[in-house]
Amino acid sequence: MTEKYKVNDWFTVEQIDDSTYAISEYKHWEETHCYLLCGENSAVLIDTGLGVSDIWKIVDSLTNLPVMVLTTHVHWDHIGGHGRFEKFAVHEEEQTWISEKFPLPLEVVKQNLLRVPCDFPKEFKINNYEIFMRKPDYVLKDMDKINLGNREVMVLHTPGHSPGHCCFYEPERKYLYSGDLVYQGCLDAYYPTTNPIAFFESVKKIAKLDLKKILPGHHSLNVSKNLILKIERAFVTLKENGKLKQGTGRFDFGTFQIHL
Repeated sequence: MTEKYKVNDWFTVEQIDDSTYAISEYKHWEETHCYLLCGENSAVLIDTGLGVSDIWKIVDSLTNLPVMVLTTHVHWDHIGGHGRFEKFAVHEEEQTWISEKFPLPLEVVKQNLLRVPCDFPKEFKINNYEIFMRKPDYVLKDMDKINLGNREVMVLHTPGHSPGHCCFYEPERKYLYSGDLVYQGCLDAYYPTTNPIAFFESVKKIAKLDLKKILPGHHSLNVSKNLILKIERAFVTLKENGKLKQGTGRFDFGTFQIHL
């Protein structure tokens, strides 16, 4: 992976390969990552982050291709910049969340956004912050394939963290964009819209993939391919101990935690 370079006071861009970029918000406690994938005919942006700075300007500086947004899941820290783009897609299980009623009140989202003080961009005003709402242009289903022109992205429905959570997989490059299913940090399956059993099943599903690189939704980009197997083993342990259910607590496994 090439060296990080800042493109404004908020976003950091890292080039994964000659046509793939990570666009990151390292100043915020969530350390959210979005990914720009460029094909020969079009591009996709996987998630749009917090929405506190204009991610479209960053994408526009990286490609002249038409860009559609793919959503890993409809949580506030992944859809914040959706309104900057003409077209976006979400999984069918969460289309009402983004078009009719978001599962959290605006004030709760604002509290999460401000949970840890950080140096927000000058143009950001918390009083003006709104949760993005609009009918999706496309609805995703498991095993859908998106062709960008000599580059194909596969949709994998991986519920658990949320009902419509998706990972995106590139069979040719063997890249997995894992959203909030796999990363180094606390994996959350404790609030009402999560499902610990489904989370475990989704981890088992992606553990079968042939992978070269995991590109997570948060925190470190330096993620070992073995992290999925470690998470799978952790879920097995929790299940064997009768802990794989909500309300049992937060369990530490070193480089990651599972909150149930």
